[in-house]
Amino acid sequence: MQIEIRGAEKLSFREKQVVTLKEMGYSNERIAKRLNLSASTVATLYNRAKSKGYQVVIVIPGDSLSLFGPDEDEGV
Repeated sequence: MQIEIRGAEKLSFREKQVVTLKEMGYSNERIAKRLNLSASTVATLYNRAKSKGYQVVIVIPGDSLSLFGPDEDEGV
């Protein structure tokens, strides 16, 4: 799985970190522990990032979902 943040140029480095971890399903508390921040700082960074506007796209290759057999063409 790959996460792409469209509009990432609007976000600070910390905001990108928080957005990525939030989109992966981590709680504010877990993100705070991982980034050595307080949970309220994580919430502030996430809300600030949302106000700047961004779009998250999750890229999942079709073959990793077992949607295509070995003899099928993914491009069709």
